[in-house]
Amino acid sequence: MQIHLLDVISIEGKCIRVPMEFGQEKIHIQDLDYEVLKRFPGELEITNTGEKVLALKGSGSITVAIPCDRCLNMVSVDIPYTIDRELDMKLTDEDRVNDLDENSYLTGVDLDMDRLVYLEVLMNWPLKVLCKENCKGICSQCGKNLNDGPCGCKEEPKDPRMAAISDIFSKYKEV
Repeated sequence: MQIHLLDVISIEGKCIRVPMEFGQEKIHIQDLDYEVLKRFPGELEITNTGEKVLALKGSGSITVAIPCDRCLNMVSVDIPYTIDRELDMKLTDEDRVNDLDENSYLTGVDLDMDRLVYLEVLMNWPLKVLCKENCKGICSQCGKNLNDGPCGCKEEPKDPRMAAISDIFSKYKEV
């Protein structure tokens, strides 16, 4: 969704509120697509604070299907986002690039809401996703989900150089 900001820029102190909704069905990150399951749209408040500087404030949340890092089962993950930014509308697109202010959601006086929310979601993307705290993962030989029970594969022979470390891990192994 594109928001034309010329009306807000031209009147100092003007404030508008627009629905902040993420319109994409999938989020594309590093050659992978993640399905957006739910959207909890918020409201974006755009205020001209003077001298052609706009303050953007708002929050919302989406739910995304992300595979578990251990067993690869899909997990519904809520990703809240909060927008609190200032845009200096006096700068040209070239000035923004030179100042390393890479706000690709702004083109001229048009604000791309989907791009803005997408970038905020990326900033809040979870580092690790687990289906449950004690997820056992998958077998490295046959690929069976070990949460469903043992797979029956023979355990690989242990490297004798790692025996001391293996003893430490087996001592504190969770069952």
